[in-house]
Amino acid sequence: MREVDVAVIGAGPSGLFAAYYAGFRGFSVAVIDALPEPGGQVTAMYPEKLILDVAGFPAIKGRELVANLVEQAAPFHPEYLLGSRAEKLAYVDGRPVLGLAGGEQLHCGAVLVTGGLGSFTPRPLPVADGFLGAGIVYFVPQPAELAGQDVVIVGGGDSAFDWAVTLQPIARSVTLVHRREKFRAHASTVARVRSLPVRVVVNAEVTRLYGEDQVTGAELTVRGGEVEKVPASTVVAALGFTADLGPLAEWGLTLDRRHIVVDSTMATNLPRIFAAGDITEYPGKVRLIATGFGEAATAVNNAAVTIDPTAHLFPGHSSDGS
Repeated sequence: MREVDVAVIGAGPSGLFAAYYAGFRGFSVAVIDALPEPGGQVTAMYPEKLILDVAGFPAIKGRELVANLVEQAAPFHPEYLLGSRAEKLAYVDGRPVLGLAGGEQLHCGAVLVTGGLGSFTPRPLPVADGFLGAGIVYFVPQPAELAGQDVVIVGGGDSAFDWAVTLQPIARSVTLVHRREKFRAHASTVARVRSLPVRVVVNAEVTRLYGEDQVTGAELTVRGGEVEKVPASTVVAALGFTADLGPLAEWGLTLDRRHIVVDSTMATNLPRIFAAGDITEYPGKVRLIATGFGEAATAVNNAAVTIDPTAHLFPGHSSDGS
């Protein structure tokens, strides 16, 4: 049996800030995430993307924001349970007990769910069977590893165009393939890519991959039947993700589709279970990283008086100490 004051489910930006804030309030913290490293979807999907709407940073790359959040929490020594998942919820003497994958139990004073979109799985590229890890990727955690390569990006959303902007300066060639003429990405990003030496092929699909142990080329079939083979060392399948709450959906939480309904204290309908970040729903909800930070602080402060009834809801400002 292990005990912790606050268990944070989700190691994205909101969860990492919650880990800092709970530590600041004097609580022991465990951060649980199914991914192998902190950062959640920021680390997995757009580590090199510039984020423009975090207060105090005119622009900051995703991976740098995550590194700063980990550093901010570090003095309070949160325990990171990465590559793990909270699967079951029970109560013992009115306190939550989380059943983790593998059978371990974590007894908690309170639980804060900051799981973003929940568990997410990349939509597969139909012709990619057999090449995953051998030239087919869904994320690019280390763009420098693709230096000098011929890269084919499949997709028409923000991720596809962000990867094109990031990889164009370091790759030998970048070809972006989309099955339609219209894109889901922001118009400004599309315009930027079109201004770069990136080949954009529309009304086309990747219909075959070449190579034995490693991808060496891709077959593009344009609507109407024209077929072309292009060199490809790496194919980035940026086709979006399917998301669901996973085991959380079975806990008895009040849900609005795949979001957890909370009140103004970030409390859910279950005792001692709070939520913050993109996973929450309430009237007027705005899904921004900046919003998640405020929600995390609200959740921790309200959890504090639940864990310790003698605690104050507002602990004072962090700048008030000596």
